Amino acid sequence: MTSLEQESIARELGIDRQLARGGEETEIARRVGFIKQILRESGCKSLVLGISGGVDSLTAGRLCQLAVEQLRGEDYLARFIAVRLPYKTQADEQDAQASLDFIQPDLITTSNIAACVDGLMANIAVDGLQPSAELSDFVKGNVKARARMLAQYAIANISNGLVVGTDHAAEALMGFFTKFGDGACDLAPLSGLTKTQVRLLADAMGAPAHLVRKAPTADLEDLAPGKLDEVAYGCSYEEIDAYLMGEEVSAHARLIIERAYLKTAHKRALPRVPALLS
Repeated sequence: MTSLEQESIARELGIDRQLARGGEETEIARRVGFIKQILRESGCKSLVLGISGGVDSLTAGRLCQLAVEQLRGEDYLARFIAVRLPYKTQADEQDAQASLDFIQPDLITTSNIAACVDGLMANIAVDGLQPSAELSDFVKGNVKARARMLAQYAIANISNGLVVGTDHAAEALMGFFTKFGDGACDLAPLSGLTKTQVRLLADAMGAPAHLVRKAPTADLEDLAPGKLDEVAYGCSYEEIDAYLMGEEVSAHARLIIERAYLKTAHKRALPRVPALLS
């Protein structure tokens, strides 16, 4: 039996429980249409997205490329710029290149964020505070994510573009993104999808199976390179998706998920402001 909390969270995150195998093409068309509408309404001429080698950026990237190709066919000049944003050398660079081969973006550019991140970290000091190696590594991971978004917005400024995010419902539920880092964007075409549904759309678009099924990792920590998302969560994407779909999950998984949702509420909210005087 599902809880009221479970149903409330699913509604808030806009989960479509009807999307399953067989409805992918309609959903792809709907989300491509959304991207086209947002770009047209903005008057901008490009979409900018960092491609990591994971299924989320692969799926969002292909949706963006389909959108700009359709727009050009409708006499609205637009292009998709795929950005590689490695920190020094990326261990799974071959997956990122395979993603680009599949997406076929109009333009590919690379910005290595190492100098930015290392320069900032070398100049951060607070008198009286000596963070542990683990805390420093965590902070550096967030700096990496924010440096990547900084680069994407700079490229968007140069190209009269919008920055595309890859956040989906499973990550939103767990708050598994960096505030004002990968959580910052102008449009999020994967919003409301479970991880399973993201993979369904990627499959339907013909993405390479090894990328669709690849174990997700944010790969932000130097002390734990390639740390899997599910290790960080303490539960699996299957359990998270089941929760979002209104299915039964173990008491252990429910506790982890609902605690994460409450703890990370600030990430899903606009900045707090003073109440207006009545």
